Amino acid sequence: MENSLPESTFRRVAIVGLGLLGGSWGLALKKAGFKGRIVGYARRVETREQAVVEGAIDEASADVIASVQEADLVILATPVAVIIDHLARLHPHLPSRALITDLGSTKQRICEQAAEIYVGGPLFLGGHPMAGKERSGLENADARLFENARYVLTPLRPEHLDDARVQAFRELVTAIGARPITSDPAAHDHSVAYLSHLPQLLSSGLAGLIDEKRGDEDLNLQLAASGFRDVTRLADSPYSVWRDICLTNSENIQSALDALIQKLEFIKDHLRDRELEREFLAAQRLRDKLRAHN
Repeated sequence: MENSLPESTFRRVAIVGLGLLGGSWGLALKKAGFKGRIVGYARRVETREQAVVEGAIDEASADVIASVQEADLVILATPVAVIIDHLARLHPHLPSRALITDLGSTKQRICEQAAEIYVGGPLFLGGHPMAGKERSGLENADARLFENARYVLTPLRPEHLDDARVQAFRELVTAIGARPITSDPAAHDHSVAYLSHLPQLLSSGLAGLIDEKRGDEDLNLQLAASGFRDVTRLADSPYSVWRDICLTNSENIQSALDALIQKLEFIKDHLRDRELEREFLAAQRLRDKLRAHN
């Protein structure tokens, strides 16, 4: 059943960054029946033009400041480091009524920066849609990308959840098919280090290892079946996306990697006894829980 778009105070939306997530937000808004104006900014003129042609935005802006000056809602859909830079750069040019949010995969550094800048006037709300693809870029944008995905909101203060702009944004998130949940920024970053960032690095590391081994040893890639392809699916993700994630969540990721290394050492030590069976059973129980949550 389609979610209906509520009457919204957001009549002009600015999307800064027209890649996979920014483009998908624009397409999702249009699919949900958004009647306002969507303006988009990207550095490359080809991307801006493509976004208009694909219907992700109504108009393109070649200037990031001009794109947000009349916006009711600003969505920062760039890499994390660029989001942090935009927070200060855009603040003086935002209408006082505006809500500004981001799509960054880490939240603590972004929210700490925003808390220093956004005091009164425009309101900042951290955001992280738990959706994506291995391939980035506007060409992979999808109006249905956020459907049934959890969408994490990290307000700077708990009372911000009562602000009419935040409530309107939650309704917008629901209208594009996502399921909004609220989290503390630090708790968010700890969790995604294990549930998102660790799987990415494991996939990339495994694929990199096999790439090394196939040159050094007689490793026949024709024997790579669906299991190997499934585990290394995330290795298609570009470094340009993950560089800032690793930089801004390094301590949590290092702890997660240490825990994984300990687990792998334990498995290595118990390849010949029943402890290995217990690991398989524990893994299957977790998979059952994940299926129950979906």
